[in-house]
Amino acid sequence: MTLYLSDDTKVILLLCGVFGDRTVKPLSPGEYNAVARWLVGVKKRPRDLLSPEVAVNASRGSEIDELRLEALLRRGVALGFAVEQWERNGIWIVSRGDADYPSRYKKHLKEKAPPILFGAGDRSMLEGGGLAIIGSRNVDEDGRKFTRQTATLCASQGISVVSGGARGVDDIAMESALNAGGAVIGVLADSLLKKSLEKAFRGAIASGKLLLLSPYHPEASFSVGSAMGRNKLIYALSDYALVVSSDYKKGGTWAGAEEELKRGRPLPVFVRLGDRIPEGNKRLAALGARPWPNIGQDGLLLELLAGKLAEPSRPQQGFETPSLFDEKGEPETLPQGQLPNTKETPKKHSADSAESIPEDVLHRATGTVIQEGETTGFLSPSDALYRAVLPLLLGKLKEPTSTDELASLFDVSKPQIRKWLERGVTEGKVKKTTRPVRYCAKETDSEGV
Repeated sequence: MTLYLSDDTKVILLLCGVFGDRTVKPLSPGEYNAVARWLVGVKKRPRDLLSPEVAVNASRGSEIDELRLEALLRRGVALGFAVEQWERNGIWIVSRGDADYPSRYKKHLKEKAPPILFGAGDRSMLEGGGLAIIGSRNVDEDGRKFTRQTATLCASQGISVVSGGARGVDDIAMESALNAGGAVIGVLADSLLKKSLEKAFRGAIASGKLLLLSPYHPEASFSVGSAMGRNKLIYALSDYALVVSSDYKKGGTWAGAEEELKRGRPLPVFVRLGDRIPEGNKRLAALGARPWPNIGQDGLLLELLAGKLAEPSRPQQGFETPSLFDEKGEPETLPQGQLPNTKETPKKHSADSAESIPEDVLHRATGTVIQEGETTGFLSPSDALYRAVLPLLLGKLKEPTSTDELASLFDVSKPQIRKWLERGVTEGKVKKTTRPVRYCAKETDSEGV
């Protein structure tokens, strides 16, 4: 299947992409945002920069060197070769101007959302959701065991695992969840193309269980700056975050967790506590990270996390908590490979009661849509199909089009195409006109440029 790129995405790739002759430096995210702000101010889209007059004015308005901007926009042939290579290896591209760009990134990161994302795997998983499992590369055996148990539990309860694909906690979490049949989103700082072709990942990608995602070009090599910049993308794509192991005031795990905890409206961040934990874990608890809850044999993880959020947040003075699967505070060791029984209804207690849990959090625990434009990590088959079809549908809606034309084009029934279109209208991605009834793609706001 040919890789579809919107005109906006092509232009953003020309400006920001790393490919071909690299004598001209691509725009940094900050420089691109300066161009995007100018475009929004004059009610233009990235594709309008293909007009020489608009490009000259954009250069002046964003204070980007005119010759540099023109040189970047002339890389069309090189872009064609690069896209062909990426497509041949199963890599797809989505930009901030596309309808299926992760809404969580726009909401959580605003202008800091990456202009371009490269991915391999099921695009419907871009909706994100689930538990981010984060930790240092040099994790001890207790942390490794904890990570395996937590990721396996997530898989058994249909909770996606989001992680960074780095050595240590990230790799253990992703591998454990996949081995248990769970869904995983890996947000990578480097080597997307190489990792997507690894034997350990190829089958999971093909079966729709693994999405690999990166804001950096598919063959980018590792850098500390890229690893640091990737951390906020892991948090933004998740419902909750769990720090397994962190150094104090050094490394990407600490920096990412500290940044999230100090945000105005942070994602719920949990931390592993206990007798033998790194100093960074204790300090994150003091900054407001919540202790990871005790999970009994019949505990449903999302309900327990929702219950924890209903409790007042306060710095932790003591750092001893029982192990991951303790019941009533007494240590319990499960035979290797055995999971807690998740089929029985969990026991109720005051922190888990519906009255004490905020409505949006309670809906997250039950896997339902909670707010307009925000979904959990659980997609029904119909939702997954809609997410897969949406970018193709929008690509055909540059001009007002009838349902008859679209049904014929996509070879589906008119009720089905109408259902997709009406959903697009509800989500603000499709515009409906009357007399006659026609549909066209809706221009996105400033966050979609």
